[in-house]
Amino acid sequence: MSDRRIALVTGASSGIGEEFARALADRGNDLVLVARNEEKLRELATELQTQHGATSEVLAADLETDDGIARVEARLGDEAEPVDLLVNNAAFGTNGNFHELPIDNEVAEVQLNVVALMRLTRAALGPMVKRNRGGVINVSSIGGYQPTPFMATYSATKAFVNSFSNAVHEELKDTEVKMMVLAPGYTHTNFHERAQVEKGGMPGFLWQTPDEVVQTALKSYDKGRAVCIPGAINKSAAMFSSSMPAGLMRRVAGMVTKRQ
Repeated sequence: MSDRRIALVTGASSGIGEEFARALADRGNDLVLVARNEEKLRELATELQTQHGATSEVLAADLETDDGIARVEARLGDEAEPVDLLVNNAAFGTNGNFHELPIDNEVAEVQLNVVALMRLTRAALGPMVKRNRGGVINVSSIGGYQPTPFMATYSATKAFVNSFSNAVHEELKDTEVKMMVLAPGYTHTNFHERAQVEKGGMPGFLWQTPDEVVQTALKSYDKGRAVCIPGAINKSAAMFSSSMPAGLMRRVAGMVTKRQ
């Protein structure tokens, strides 16, 4: 690694995580790239070196496992090459009636979306607070602002991320360490393929690109904000969800999810 500040991005092999890596390299960061697919990470590392002069450490790890989480925790605790920014992006969703879904997949979803995110946040913040520098971006979803039938586990995990990140942001207010939760809406990534959700049910104007999401997120992070919801429609949807009765919102969310 060089003397440039280091950002660690999970889920860096595709989608929002991959775009975070590109944007951070363009800003002058070196990277630690984390995902299960080592081949894709190495391809991205070569691209970042060629296009941005960024040095990238490839860390292939399965964050659905304790061993995978522990490997990344160890890297976050390396005082010789401190991580200045952690982007907790790795996550997945499942789709269907909860009582019909394989329970092992639901448990893995909680392990990745909640347990891994919480453990890596803790591993990063200890050294950051000690240095009084650095920050964490936890990637959530506007789906975390209301219970979502047919994606019950996913929306519940993102509700955790929203609440957890906001609370820790407040705990850090007397330090120079940042904590922000990023809650995008519909974004063109491979998320929907893994969740087995059709993209065709929602109109095009509701969708954003990973680049749009990431650029908005980094501007908000620079300003020290606690929450970033990219896009005016998504902000309105989150505010509407937070203010409406829970019974109404779960019915609306259920109708939307059925259309996908």
